[in-house]
Formats: sequence, structure tokens, C-alpha cells
Amino acid sequence: MFREKDLLLYKNLPAVVLRIENGKAVITLPPKGKAPGETKSIREKDAALLARGPVSGLEEVLRAELPEPETPPEEAAELFAGEHPPFPELASLIWGNLPPEAAWAQWQALSSSPWFRCTSPEEPVCIRSPEEAGEELRAREERQQKEKDREAFFSRLRRAVHERNRDCLLPGDGVFLQDAEALALGQSGKSAALQGAGFRETPEAAHSVLLQCGWWDRRKNPWPARKGLRLTGAAAAVEPPPEEDDRQREDFTHMTALAIDNAWSDDPDDAVSFYGGKLWIHIADPAVSVRPDTPADREARARGATLYLPEGTFRMLHADTLSWFALGLTPRSRALSFGIGFSGTGAVQDVEIKRTFVSVRRMSYAEAEAAKDTPELAPLFAIARRNAERRRNAGAVSITLPEVRITVQADAEGVPRVSFFPVVHNEASDMVREMMLLAGEAAARFAFRHGIPFQYISQESPSLPKELPGGPAGEFAKRRHMKARKAGTVPADHAGLGLGIYSQVTSPLRRYGDLAAHQQLRRFLSGSELLSAEDMTLRIAQGDAAQRLCTQAERESRLHWTLNFLLDNPDWQGEAVVLEENGSECPVLVPEFGLETRIARPAGAEPNDRLTVKSGGPDLSLLDPNLYPL
Repeated sequence: MFREKDLLLYKNLPAVVLRIENGKAVITLPPKGKAPGETKSIREKDAALLARGPVSGLEEVLRAELPEPETPPEEAAELFAGEHPPFPELASLIWGNLPPEAAWAQWQALSSSPWFRCTSPEEPVCIRSPEEAGEELRAREERQQKEKDREAFFSRLRRAVHERNRDCLLPGDGVFLQDAEALALGQSGKSAALQGAGFRETPEAAHSVLLQCGWWDRRKNPWPARKGLRLTGAAAAVEPPPEEDDRQREDFTHMTALAIDNAWSDDPDDAVSFYGGKLWIHIADPAVSVRPDTPADREARARGATLYLPEGTFRMLHADTLSWFALGLTPRSRALSFGIGFSGTGAVQDVEIKRTFVSVRRMSYAEAEAAKDTPELAPLFAIARRNAERRRNAGAVSITLPEVRITVQADAEGVPRVSFFPVVHNEASDMVREMMLLAGEAAARFAFRHGIPFQYISQESPSLPKELPGGPAGEFAKRRHMKARKAGTVPADHAGLGLGIYSQVTSPLRRYGDLAAHQQLRRFLSGSELLSAEDMTLRIAQGDAAQRLCTQAERESRLHWTLNFLLDNPDWQGEAVVLEENGSECPVLVPEFGLETRIARPAGAEPNDRLTVKSGGPDLSLLDPNLYPL
């Protein structure tokens, strides 16, 4: 039973009993920092008796120092070998009779000694053998050395960051920096290296430290990994197209089918024809092999989309898929062909879908633009113009801002170099866009008419201001007021496109939602059991979430390489267009890079004003180009 002024051990801390109340001990604990010691009421089983009182006070307990041992601990261990002495008896043998205030210091010394194993001052002490004590001493020395090594590393890391000099670090410091790299790549939420060196534990701080100390090359792109994305192509194998399915395909090779795209495109998955008074849009048909819940399907769903980065392309489906299903890479291409008939007003009136072989000729936008009045292309351009007008009359919102393609290629010395290529839009690219929108609308109408659980894409009407500025500022304002797109199994208006019903089906090689839509259409065409609405909802949601991560990683990667270009070219100056008035800062567009950022607003700057800007030194960890007006 505890008594007033006894010295206790409570949660590995010394405590003095102030009084006994209602069968409980009221104790005082040591202060924490500048805060006074806490007073608590505890049950007797929650603490252990260190020494019978009276002790003069907790301050005296904390100040108590032990004299030189009368019996060295190793000799005491030898004397008690094979026995389990009580704590007070062992303490008395080593230090003699000391006042109760010394019991806390005695407990600390014995419980930390390599010769003894102490669990509680009320329990017998276990005596270690000389061999066990020696092993414990070696383990402690190793721990102490590791701690010294860590402290030395923390010092080197702080110096390396301060001096921006990797030479301050040792080759073996990579072991300590692993958790900082994991944090910078989004694979961990903590870093002992950063904490020990006094840096913040955030992905941005870890990225900054790794760059400043020189451990990471500034060109290392951590943004996709931070989204959980892999910089490798899909690994799950895709089965070759079944011969039985090939025998069931209709031969459309007599049609002129044109795959029109950017000159650099290497995964063509759509082509267009006008034949027999009907528009035909031919789409790559990987769903014949990538069936629901196969390994390839699950991996594609987890990826969401093909990841297009300036430094490379990382495909949603295995590379073999291109040779079997991309259009125009072989004399005959497998396609799902959408035949569309129109009403007198240009609306989609009837839709048929067929599994086909097509003979596809590839063509760039520039080539199609030059040939738009030929018999092959003129009907397609006419349909596209009429469809664009139909959508505008239905309230479609068109947004035109500069687009820039960014590539990264190694120079003769193997150093990655960044290049920028303006994406030129012409009527041919507009025509292809209208064809893809028509295919999406036709597929959605077909699915709705036949009661097929399907992927529908919708968008609520934007709340656009009554008056908009012209030029880039107006386009920026329109985009800022657009609502987010939605993907699901319930059809609804797509106000931004001016369509009452819409889906996406034209990119099954590179978007999972399109692939899922093709899988469902193929099931319907073959008479197989359809995936349920619940199943489609889950698949679409998973694929759409993963696709959004790809989009974010692509945007961040483009900015990452733009900032590296600015670091490679510190004297760069360029033109920026003011997009909006916004207090002391304003958003601007740098057309040369397709870059949008914020700068300090020059006095009197108004929307669409053109300024000359320069970088004051980009911050890669924050993706801040740090532009300022000259």
C-alpha cells in the first residue's frame, strides 16, 4: 500500500505521493519543458514502489547523483549469478545505503546496465551471464556507433544543402537518403533523414533538399511517381486476335479509310470514310482480345490511360496491341466501324456498328488540309462544318488557347534537352475533332436505344459572364467558368459540346473508358450477356480516377521540363499575355511554352496586354517558374 511521500515509478517516470484519497494515490510528476509537473490521481496497480518515504520532494529526486559504486556492477552480477535479487538489495550492494531520493537514479543506472535486466522495481532483477552482458555491450556499441553515424550524416546533409555541394556527402549516404527519396516520390509520408537534419517532412521539402544537396539531378521527374504511376509500359500480355472473330468480320477494304492525325502520332486508333452516302468512323478494336477482367483489362483499368510525357510514352496496353490493332500499320486493320446516317438538319439519325477489316491510309493534318477539296475528303469536311454549326446553335462552348508539344531528347553528350513545338490547328484538325464527336454521340445513341449499360460523358451548363474580353483573356475566362466533366452510366447533356447525349469511344488503345465501352458494344453485337450497370459504373469510376491522375502527371511533367529549359537557358526572355486582372498578381500565358502561371501585376496591366518576362530562378520542387515582368 502506497503512503504519503513514497517515491514511485509511473510510466517510466519518477513520481512522489502527495496524499492518499479514496483509495487512490495523488502523485506529482516531473515538469515537461517549461510546464509545471502534472498532478494525477492513480490506482495502486498503475505504479510501482521505488522507495519508501519520506522523500523530501521531486526536485531532490531529480537532482540526486550516485556516488562511486562500492561494489562494481560486474562484481555484483558475479555475486548474484544464478539468483534474482530484489532491486533494493542489489542497489544497496552496489552503492551502500543511500537516502530514498537516490532510488530513481539507482533504477536508471541498473535498468540501463548491460549486467542486469530490470522489468519493475517490485520485481526481482535478472542477472545476465558474462556472455550475455558482452553481447549486450557490443549491441549497445553498435547502436551508439549507428547513432553517431546518423548524427554525422545529418550534419553533412545540412552542410550539403547550405553549400549546395554534393561533395559534402559520402557515397554511402544513399542509405540514409532512401526515406527522403521515398517521401519525394510519394511512396512514404515520413523521412527520418529530413527530420533528423531539421527539414520539413513533405514531398516538396524532400524534393528541394535532394536537389539542393545535389543527390538528385534536377532533371529527375518525380511527379508521375508521386501519383503512383509507373514509367513503364503495360506488362500484362494481350492475346492475339481470335481467328474465329476474324472470320466474322465484314470486309470494308473497298472503302477509302483515312487515319488523319499529327505527324508524330504513333498509335493511330481512328479513321474516317464517306461511302454510300453514309459516314463511317472506324475505331481500333482491341476489345476482341482485351476482355473484361483479363489481366490486360485489370492493368489497363488501373492505369486509366496511356501516359504521354515529354520524355516518353507509357502505354495502357501491352506494346503488342499496336501491331494487332492500331489502324494503318498493316495492309488490313481490325476495326469496330460506326456507320452514321443524318437527318436533313444534320442530326444523327441512324447508327449501325459492325466488326470489320479496313484498309487504312495514314495522313497528317497538313496533308489533309492541302487535299480538303478532293473527292475523298470534301464530303468529310462538309459534314464536319455542318456538325460544328449544329453544336454552336445548341450552345457549344469553343475554347482556343495555344497548345505546345514538348519533347525531351538526349544530346550528343547524353544530356536531356527540351524542345517546344507549337501545335498548329487547321480545318483538318477541326474536321477530325467533329468526326470523333459524331462517333461519341452515335455510340451513346446506339447504346441508349438498345438499353445497353454504357459509359456516358456529361457536363453541366457553364455560368459564363454576359460580356467576355476577346483574345486569350476571353478564352481563359470561358475555361475558368466551365463545369467539370462527369463519367457514368446515366446519360445527360454535355453542355460544353452542345450535345444531348455523348460518350467517348474513339481511343480504346489509350483510354480505359473507351475500351470498356467497346467491350460492352462487342458483347451486345455477339449476343453475349452484358455487363450490369453496377459493374460498368465501378469500371468507369476506377478508369476515370486513374485517367485523371495521368492528366495531372502529364501537366506537372510538362511544367517540370519547361522549368528545366529555363534553368538551361538563364538568359531567356519571352512574351506573356495577361489573362485576368487579379489584385497584386495576375495570371499570364506564355505562348512559346503553352505555360500558364502567375506574376506580380505591373501597374496598369489589363487583360490581353503583352509583357516581356524573365525567370528569376525556377523552383522545381514547387513547379514555380518564378517569372517577373521586365
